[in-house]
Amino acid sequence: MSESRESASLLSRALVFIERAGNALPHPVTLFALMALAVVLISAVAAQFDIAVTHPGTGKPIQPVSLLSVAGLHRILTEMVTNFTGFAPLGTVLVALLGIGVAEGSGLIGAALKLLVLSAPRRLLTFVIVFAGVMSNAASEVGYVLLVPLAAVIFLAVGRHPIAGLAAAFAGVSGGYSANLLLGTVDPLLAGLSEEAARIVDPKYEVNPACNYYFMAASTFLISAVGTLITERVVEPRLGAYAGEERPEEMTEITADERRGLWWALAAGLVLTAVILLGTVPPGGFLRDPATGGLLRSPFMSGIVALIFVAAAGLGIAYGLGARTVRSDADVVSAMGQSMSTLGTYLVLVFFAAQFVAFFNWTNLGLIVAVKGADVLRASGLGTIPLILTFVLISALINLFMGSASAKWAIMAPVFVPMFMLLGYSPEFTQAAYRIGDSVTNIISPMMSYFALIVAFVARYDPKAGIGTIIATMIPYSMAFLAVWTLLLIAWILLGLPLGPGAELYLARPGG
Repeated sequence: MSESRESASLLSRALVFIERAGNALPHPVTLFALMALAVVLISAVAAQFDIAVTHPGTGKPIQPVSLLSVAGLHRILTEMVTNFTGFAPLGTVLVALLGIGVAEGSGLIGAALKLLVLSAPRRLLTFVIVFAGVMSNAASEVGYVLLVPLAAVIFLAVGRHPIAGLAAAFAGVSGGYSANLLLGTVDPLLAGLSEEAARIVDPKYEVNPACNYYFMAASTFLISAVGTLITERVVEPRLGAYAGEERPEEMTEITADERRGLWWALAAGLVLTAVILLGTVPPGGFLRDPATGGLLRSPFMSGIVALIFVAAAGLGIAYGLGARTVRSDADVVSAMGQSMSTLGTYLVLVFFAAQFVAFFNWTNLGLIVAVKGADVLRASGLGTIPLILTFVLISALINLFMGSASAKWAIMAPVFVPMFMLLGYSPEFTQAAYRIGDSVTNIISPMMSYFALIVAFVARYDPKAGIGTIIATMIPYSMAFLAVWTLLLIAWILLGLPLGPGAELYLARPGG
């Protein structure tokens, strides 16, 4: 018992140190600006020493590009605006929040939360939030822009620390990125890259987009359970009681107007659901891919954010009409404007974060780090299971420098897929190991596209919080996810279970 308390105390002290060290850094806006400047300087040094690598897939050299040059200066000046306006999370957040603003302004979200809080079993709340976060990955960015802030509001409403709720949702959405009971857009993307890499060894090899489904489906429940445990046993006790200025709405019984509004919103939701089903279920549905008839790369999947806007605004208006909180179009416009007025600091943060990410991509530094790491792992001479586990760790480390799952895999797959095929392991197995590493460090990487948004969400409840607060809060999830997910992978290897439909671990049993 004393050893357990000592370990907990040691972890607590380590997290306090990380938080203080991180928060001793400048404001996140200033930090991203300094990091962008550092990239410019480092790119010049890398270019001066010609720190180049060879792309393992194309065989072409990858050379560092110096931004500390006339050409670099021209690019910085001419693309500064488009770096900001083209930053992927920005449009997603703005469009989604326009619709969510209507739902919030009409009172729909407040009434729905009240209903949830009054009826849901408290003991399952954390698990439901983490599980919902994991499942939200099938719908692209919806978890970041909707579930993460909503989880904080829900926790606050039930008297728990809102940042604990935010952390639980963020852990599921981002730390459990590759786990799901449904296939998402990333599955065919990674499978296509794995197939191309496999054909270096076997020109006829095919990789099914569902090749990791069994493993990822089992991971869904594992990540949800571990995320719940970390939230309730580590994160929430460390945060203590919430003493911020945000206050939950008083939880009174549902009024007659609110109940009528919820019924109207339900009716609108059923109509919208029927339209979506009509567009997605029939083979020739109007929301399917016109060329292939599929769903994974269809207007339905690529238009998820637009659907969030339509659904949130439509249900909010329906609720408002039923509850008599929306009486004219001016009320709708006012609600949208109010939601936009809360994004001032976030927009400033995104501007500098966008410059940093763009500079890092222009210089090829991320690609060079990825290839160098792959070369070290290939030359390690480790046995198969230690090599796979080291591969997971290298993937997790590289993920701190490159946020895009497909960009990393485009670099790593041509090296590791053929290498493990020659050891007797299938491309599907290598891809599954990669996806573990690609997920677990998302939540502690400032390179992750939505990290700036999470900073803004946390600042609502703790204005003094910085990057150190977020990293210290999320590290326990990252460590726990890495540990249990790799143990699951080892168990899968020892049991010889298939990773998905027709996707075995081995091309041929080692030694067999």
